[in-house]
Amino acid sequence: MNEHGLLGDAIVYLAAAVVCVPLASRFKLGSVLGYLGAGCLIGPHALRLVHDPASTLHFAEIGVVLMLFVIGLELDPKRLWAMRRAVFGGGALQLAACGVPLALGAMALGMSWQAALIAGLALGLSSTAVVMQTMRERNITPTPLGRATFSILLFQDIAAIPLVAIVPLLSVSGEPSEEGAWLGAAKAIGAILAVFVIGRFLTRPILRVVAKTGMREVFTGFALLLVLGIAALMASAGVSMALGAFLAGVLLAGSEYRHALEADIEPFKGLLMGLFFIAVGMSVDFSLLAARPLAVLGLVLAFQGIKGGALRLIAKTLGVAAIERWLFAALLVQGGEFAFVVFGVARSAQVLPGEWDGLLTLAVALSMALTPLLLIAHDRFLARPAPAREADVVEDHEAPVIIAGFGRFGQIVGRLLLAHGLKPTVLDHDPDTIDLLRAFDFRVYYGDATRLDLLEAAGLHHAKVLVVAIDDPDKSVALVDVVRHACPELRIVARARNVGHWAALRARGVELVERETFESALRAGRATLTVLGVPPFEARELADRFRRHTLEMLEESLPHFGDVERRREIARSARRQLEEQIQKDQAASRRRRESAAWSGGRDPGDA
Repeated sequence: MNEHGLLGDAIVYLAAAVVCVPLASRFKLGSVLGYLGAGCLIGPHALRLVHDPASTLHFAEIGVVLMLFVIGLELDPKRLWAMRRAVFGGGALQLAACGVPLALGAMALGMSWQAALIAGLALGLSSTAVVMQTMRERNITPTPLGRATFSILLFQDIAAIPLVAIVPLLSVSGEPSEEGAWLGAAKAIGAILAVFVIGRFLTRPILRVVAKTGMREVFTGFALLLVLGIAALMASAGVSMALGAFLAGVLLAGSEYRHALEADIEPFKGLLMGLFFIAVGMSVDFSLLAARPLAVLGLVLAFQGIKGGALRLIAKTLGVAAIERWLFAALLVQGGEFAFVVFGVARSAQVLPGEWDGLLTLAVALSMALTPLLLIAHDRFLARPAPAREADVVEDHEAPVIIAGFGRFGQIVGRLLLAHGLKPTVLDHDPDTIDLLRAFDFRVYYGDATRLDLLEAAGLHHAKVLVVAIDDPDKSVALVDVVRHACPELRIVARARNVGHWAALRARGVELVERETFESALRAGRATLTVLGVPPFEARELADRFRRHTLEMLEESLPHFGDVERRREIARSARRQLEEQIQKDQAASRRRRESAAWSGGRDPGDA
């Protein structure tokens, strides 16, 4: 019967997710709101298809644990140490700025100072699950905003440990023993040290042994065992399971098995994170909401208003750009999953009155559900496009080379020139790239390289070479048109993204055109031939011949580039000629080898 119930619940969860999440994504509401809506729909307060959201939420917290482990795998200890100021300084500021006003507000509503302190600090925590999922969907995790937000979330996971520990100390039902408090602290420290020993000294040798078996499922099983075992160890010591998993991930960040661990855990993480959001939706008590709608809504609005205002005020101190400060507040304004744990402990210790326990739990759940809607409202009403940046004033007018575009292609060209003592004038339109490269002492100027006035200010008429390294093929061709008209004698070296781009540049008289992937692919082909047993000299000859034939074919097809059938005929003819030439060369090579073997000599081509 239990097995049937578990199977039935699994079918309900999956069906609800499959229906609700695509609908939410279709209407651009985000996957988190889809999962929350699915939970509300199937929960005990709506369709009643599932009756025990508490146990589901407890189990689904494993998804948060797996997520923190994967995040830890992406942060090596050196990088984490470099973040210490943002984590402990910024995190402490956030928790104090949000927790203190919320605690004062709770006291104003009639709570004792003990209950108000616990409520304020718990509500000051944000949801790691909701925020990280949202940042990944919006691709802002690697940005300065994402790093500041992640630092705060990491501090909150750390701060949750002492927060849970102090709840019994504030109990009004009795005096906690000093021995018990010290024992709890010793257990927490011991668990963290155990995680360090496991992650630093034991895990890699075991992973090496497991990997040698060649059985992928055993490796996956050990990966899950590692994370769940560490989570159980931390939970037994009263420490955040997510924090323990994060520390384990950090300790394995430099391991050669990092990518394999991440790939194996990712599917489980995604499914359990979805289940976590469904469980949060199921925990929304609509009966309490229906019984006291004004009290619940007023509590949610007041709590999020105070917290959002505090976040907006401290955003500048945390280094968040002015244009992103309301987004920063909208990301962190909800309550967190750890608040459920804190309220449960507070209820058991008789610190939080029963009425407030239900109201605050519902307020946190609703705040998590409202986060996607707040972000949509931010995007529609508060988001502002970044102010247009004026083109920089170019100081060096006599540089012999102008490089237009300083991405991955242009940077290689520029570094080579700088290594030879030549200082090019570089133009790029990405402000972030400009600011980053200036920190490394590159002379890079912001501006649209297709503007003739900017080109002339950069010394177009004094330059000897223009390197066109712009990513966009259309803008690249437009730049060539502008330069050909204004300065027809200037030599141009251009990057081509593909054959069509190459043809467009050659049609404009640009003689030095490099297809960006052609040479690297050719070298990869040479290496492959060598691995397969072709002598290195012969592999190089084959690659050189292929290069010549390909360029000749492209030049021959250039006048007929718009005629697809004619280009096919030229390509087929060139391929036959290449195959015939290679066969002749192979026959000649065999004859040389046979002659060398007969005479006891050595074929010089094998050297």
